[in-house]
Amino acid sequence: MPQAQAHPAQAEPARVLPLTKAGTAPLLDLVLQHLDDDQAQEIVTIDLEGKSSIADHMVIASGRSTRQVASIAQKLAEKIKQSGFGPVKLEGLPAADWVLLDAGDVVVHLFRPEVRSFYNLERMWAFGDAPPVAAGSA
Repeated sequence: MPQAQAHPAQAEPARVLPLTKAGTAPLLDLVLQHLDDDQAQEIVTIDLEGKSSIADHMVIASGRSTRQVASIAQKLAEKIKQSGFGPVKLEGLPAADWVLLDAGDVVVHLFRPEVRSFYNLERMWAFGDAPPVAAGSA
């Protein structure tokens, strides 16, 4: 798998967008709406367009338990497929501490709060611009 290369002169920090200011991409809008409907917590969208080849957007959210994380992931994958965006690749579903959904232009990370706090993807992808996520905050 090719590794991303950083070009110091062109490097811009990724933008962390609040839920209400997310883009106009139909797939992203579908993902955000579904996460909101299923009561996912602390939903964050990171714009990767032009900064990474893995996706245009990364969405990070939390569920209150492994059962909720698994349920949100399964329902979201089915909704994306039914809406005509194609099949979704799911990783981590059996344990459901951290489930990754790869929908092509949008990558979704669903966590239990403790696991999310430990990995703190927002801070890594925002290059330090995002505040750390507290483990029990809701």
